[in-house]
Amino acid sequence: MMKRLLALTALCFAMHAQAQTAAAAPASAPTSAAKKELVKKLLQLQQANFDGLSRSIVERPAIQLMQAAAQALQTQVPAEKRDATGKQIEADVKKFVDESSTLVRERTTMLVPSTFGSGLEEKFTEDELRQFIAWTESPVNKKFQQLLPDIQTSFMQKLATETSPLLDPKFRALQQKVRTTLTTAIGTLSTGAAPTSSPAKTTGK
Repeated sequence: MMKRLLALTALCFAMHAQAQTAAAAPASAPTSAAKKELVKKLLQLQQANFDGLSRSIVERPAIQLMQAAAQALQTQVPAEKRDATGKQIEADVKKFVDESSTLVRERTTMLVPSTFGSGLEEKFTEDELRQFIAWTESPVNKKFQQLLPDIQTSFMQKLATETSPLLDPKFRALQQKVRTTLTTAIGTLSTGAAPTSSPAKTTGK
């Protein structure tokens, strides 16, 4: 169930992107109030999944940084300093994830109506929206499955592009803080020993 809901998120982002490329097409009829209410309900039902996707954008580079720092701890930091140094790095990374997740969640919430919402309004009928809400085994689910394969990558690229300007400065500050922590513990850690990847490069893949 969770996999399908996450895939639904990606589908509707992609549908909106397709709609933006069709500028020469005739304008569609105004969306009915009933359909808008159905879309609103679907967005509410998907909120937990939006939050999870937002957090994953932040956690992926943070996990990579922790892995690199852990290797440095084991190979370069004296044994008597590893525990305290590791806890300091873990606290700094957790703070980065918590603060950055809030920023990305806010940006995701801002994008939802114009991407997810408009995609649902354009591509699905009121009856299909009701079937989504019920999430029964239905023709609309088969339609969704057919459209899914081509849109996963475009969704992640879009979200990464939107959030990179927010994350990069904070991630660089975290890198510097981790580097300083390791330098203090090791005493002779070279400048190039700390990880140098960025959220923009990591999440865009």
